[in-house]
Amino acid sequence: MNEETIPRVNRVKIGDRNLWREYGLLVERFKPLDLGQGHPDFIPNIAKEALLEVANSSDSSIHQYSISNGHPRLLNALSKLYSTLLKRTIDPNTELLSTMGANEALYCAILGLIEDGDEVVVIEPFFDLYVPLIKMAGGTPRFVTLKKSCTGSPNTSADWILDPYALENAFNEKTKAVIMNTPINPLGKIFEIAELQKITDLCRKWNAVCISDEVYEWMVYKPREHVRIATFPGMWERTLTIGSGGKSFCITGWKVGWVYGPDKLMNHLKVIHQMAVYAGSTPLQEAVAIMLEKEIELLGTPESFFHKMQENLKKNRDYVVDVLRRHNFLPVVPDSGIFLIANWSNLESKLNINVKNGDYKDVGFTKWLIESIGLHGMPSTMFYNKENRNEMENFVRFCFIKDHETLEILPKILDKLQLHCT
Repeated sequence: MNEETIPRVNRVKIGDRNLWREYGLLVERFKPLDLGQGHPDFIPNIAKEALLEVANSSDSSIHQYSISNGHPRLLNALSKLYSTLLKRTIDPNTELLSTMGANEALYCAILGLIEDGDEVVVIEPFFDLYVPLIKMAGGTPRFVTLKKSCTGSPNTSADWILDPYALENAFNEKTKAVIMNTPINPLGKIFEIAELQKITDLCRKWNAVCISDEVYEWMVYKPREHVRIATFPGMWERTLTIGSGGKSFCITGWKVGWVYGPDKLMNHLKVIHQMAVYAGSTPLQEAVAIMLEKEIELLGTPESFFHKMQENLKKNRDYVVDVLRRHNFLPVVPDSGIFLIANWSNLESKLNINVKNGDYKDVGFTKWLIESIGLHGMPSTMFYNKENRNEMENFVRFCFIKDHETLEILPKILDKLQLHCT
């Protein structure tokens, strides 16, 4: 089939650049220390034990199709957990949906609600899947960018704020939804009460849905706390909240996610889900249910997996921040999540980096890091729309949800930077 006979594609642009694929090929070739991809390099015991329990079960139904909305044991565990956290009864049959990871949850939410001509307010930085999905659904993204509120040091994620006036100007009669990641990747910012209240006020004023991507909800560092926007007055009726078993239990390859919200919205998602995948993996949903049941009993105690994970991640964060500072980076200290961004402008004039025509500086720098010193980070510009990418070219994203033994390699690798500085 020659090019002239290829059918026109409306929803997806074939040939669009995929940086994840480019970096994947570079990682395969150069085998760097991988602090780019957002996945752990360890397997929690709680996950191994749950999977073993499923494998040894005599219940053959666990290995067959479950109902489309989700495996009942998982839905019941999620209902128990979030009913407690939101202080309202969440019906496992009508107000919950188990999905093939948080990605499919986003797919169902956006494709199920957004129609041609709708506008969606996107708070940036944003997970790079949001915008293609909005466009596939026929919608138009309207971007509102978090701005740095101070120029001092040390810089933390709390210094990046949501401008209430810019947010208000993004809403209008065409606004169908607002989508946000809270806690937010890659900044690690936790939205303040006043910021969430402003989003609430505008959603209610313009009758808009809030799609709240909360996959990092358990990765919040004390004394900060995660606040769910669905708990605000008038927001349960208009909020879809997305969670992730993969992120919560450090098992991203299991691809078990979920959405909860009012049944009048959930019905739209369930139609998309059934047509797309019908049902998720029953044994993996069963295993996640086992873990959740154990965690519900331990929640808020030192024995909780989530508590231990937060403590370990905070130690990793502090270690990586210290190493980066000692090597002339200026990291933004996150209040949550598994990533941080670091300003590398102090190194720019000292390094001979070849940036290809059309690339942003952070793309050139991160590829140079892989090829020259064996370190993989991701460019921050990929989490912004084109109009704001120039402001983020001097930032690179690093992931710190790794074994400490892995992170101990980082200072030795960064020592190589001195050999390249002029």
